[in-house]
Amino acid sequence: MGETNERGVPGAGLAKGLAVTLRTMTRRSTTQQYPDVAPELPPRSRGVIALLAENCTVCMLCARECPDWCIYIDSHKEEVAVPGAARPRQRNVLDRFDIDFSLCMYCGICVEVCPFDALYWSPEFEYAEYDIKDLLHDKDHLGEWMATVPPPPAHDRNGEPAKEETTAARKAAAPAGSAARPTPSRVRPEPGPAARPSTAPAAPAPGPAATEGPAAPADGTPTDPGAAP
Repeated sequence: MGETNERGVPGAGLAKGLAVTLRTMTRRSTTQQYPDVAPELPPRSRGVIALLAENCTVCMLCARECPDWCIYIDSHKEEVAVPGAARPRQRNVLDRFDIDFSLCMYCGICVEVCPFDALYWSPEFEYAEYDIKDLLHDKDHLGEWMATVPPPPAHDRNGEPAKEETTAARKAAAPAGSAARPTPSRVRPEPGPAARPSTAPAAPAPGPAATEGPAAPADGTPTDPGAAP
């Protein structure tokens, strides 16, 4: 019944709209005059992907996990002579690393799966082009975006420590703990007194003369057992 009566009042909707307008007219506008005023983006904004080519090992994880197949990587192998090694080692050298941002869906999987921190998110988003072909950024262009990558935020004091910090602390404490408590399998126990062989000559077993009476003096004088002392 209340809705029917409210709808029946003429001009009720217009009055509500004017009331909202009057309330907002007295408030200060928060509109930012873009592009004259740069927007304040959140710290984890996804603008463009930057590449640190020195960290890339051509593991191909980013290209394999990309759902849009917009990452193109080419490389070749080089031999590196290691002093003291029997033969030179081989390493992958990055030749091509392109990202087609016309296909990218900005899911961030490539940044997450990179095991060597070669890909980063940059908050820069002003890279629109008139030609779609110019949205294919090569490794040099992606490397230029590294200057716009913000530093990582400080870790929360009350939060859980990062896995890297926990692993580093465990490795640092491992040598001290192993030295204080040696492993029985690696440390050879010292033989105790019972286990060590005796080097002293064995005492002769007592004979019948020692048990029957006192020993004779050294000068050979006979002794009388019944004599008074």
